[in-house]
Amino acid sequence: MMKLSQPVFRYMLMPFCFLIATLSTLSAHSGDDWSRFRGPNGSGLATAKNLPTTFGPDNNVVWKTELPAGHSSPIISNGRIFLTGFAGDSLITFCLEQKTGEILWQRLAPQKQIKKIDARNNAASPTPVADGKNVFVFFADYGLISYDFDGKLRWEIPLGPFENVYGMGASPILSGNNVVLVCDQNLNSHIVAFDKDSGKQVWKTERSQARSGHSTPILLQAADKQAQLLVPGSFLLTAYAAKTGKKEWWVNGLSFEMKSTPVMQDGVVFINGYGSPLNQPENMIEVPTYKAMIASHDKNGDGAFAPKEVKGEKVAAWFPAIDLDGDKKLNENEWNYYRAAMASKNGMLAIQTGGSGDMSAQNIRWQYHKSVPQLPSPLIYKNVLYMISDRGVVTSFNPKSGEVIKRGRLEGAVDSYYASPVAADDKIYFASRSGKVAVVSSDGQFEVQSVNIMDGQCYATPAIADNKIYIRTTGALYCFGR
Repeated sequence: MMKLSQPVFRYMLMPFCFLIATLSTLSAHSGDDWSRFRGPNGSGLATAKNLPTTFGPDNNVVWKTELPAGHSSPIISNGRIFLTGFAGDSLITFCLEQKTGEILWQRLAPQKQIKKIDARNNAASPTPVADGKNVFVFFADYGLISYDFDGKLRWEIPLGPFENVYGMGASPILSGNNVVLVCDQNLNSHIVAFDKDSGKQVWKTERSQARSGHSTPILLQAADKQAQLLVPGSFLLTAYAAKTGKKEWWVNGLSFEMKSTPVMQDGVVFINGYGSPLNQPENMIEVPTYKAMIASHDKNGDGAFAPKEVKGEKVAAWFPAIDLDGDKKLNENEWNYYRAAMASKNGMLAIQTGGSGDMSAQNIRWQYHKSVPQLPSPLIYKNVLYMISDRGVVTSFNPKSGEVIKRGRLEGAVDSYYASPVAADDKIYFASRSGKVAVVSSDGQFEVQSVNIMDGQCYATPAIADNKIYIRTTGALYCFGR
């Protein structure tokens, strides 16, 4: 590992932070941490009060700190803020002081496995996780790394290389004494747990059906049972025993590509997934069997399909995504994956937790198939469920029945959305890709109270802690408060 000196950092990144209020007027650390992607158990919810409704580069700014590129979301733990970025061929972990935004330290890891990935992703997309004393960061082009809060390297585990058409996106989480990471990719998908103190592998479980995906898991903790990890992936929501990694129950019916993080209320999980326009129920196509396709298209008799053998067929456009081993041919396994992918549906699902084995017939409460997001995760707040599509269509539901309360766009913030919504203080914050942050009512009607214009694009999900909201743009991290 390399430590980047402060003078070099100043030259390369030229950060600055400034205080709008004096330190004496800033509230003390409240313990209201936001220590993983989307905060407490991935819910997107905080208990903060007196959050600002209007803010921007020149309004209600507590501090601003310039940062390099990166899509990871800020996390807050014990008075420190952590997030990642990249510059040149270096991967950077940052630690900031929560009250002032001062960069306390930054550490480098070399970008060893540079992969060409989807333009919507980058080398610093996964969000760190922290336990109040130590932080854990994942770079797909390097591996999993742990530092203490003073920036001292505790351990590092090289991982990969990974083969994912979109690049890796799932963030690590903490479960008991373990750091858990979901590694869904074209082949050899798995979920793995490492001891957070030593970095030694505790368990690893293969995820044979999972392919391309970015979903970060959440924890299910029942008083009378051991904790379970709830993991969305291709086709399935799967529950694993948190201590052992044993697959305990699962529900079929998800999209073939899953990128969002689930939310949960009263033992019911809500998860949305979107694959393509052809996965809308009204647009679905029937894909021939492998045997039938071989008989009509396998011109050279090798038992596979080259691009020229399927030219003109719908599958031609899918070739890069379903050629899982990258050999420029589609074998029987890849063809069957394509058939299953085309048979899956875009949807928001409400899934009762619990059971043993395949619970698909018993546990699905309701489904909804219109304006489903690919990237933003759902939010449940004040007993209303929200989802916002990548194109900015918001739908609110009664979470128990699935009844739609309202469906429409955010007035003044019609845009594309990559970040997930967050909520506190009777306010819901939606950050659009171009940097419009809409603050809306929490009654299911999503009445827009304000639209705040940032000075950069927003891919990262905001964080809320200590009665402030933290928003990362493509050039800086802002702390806003009244």
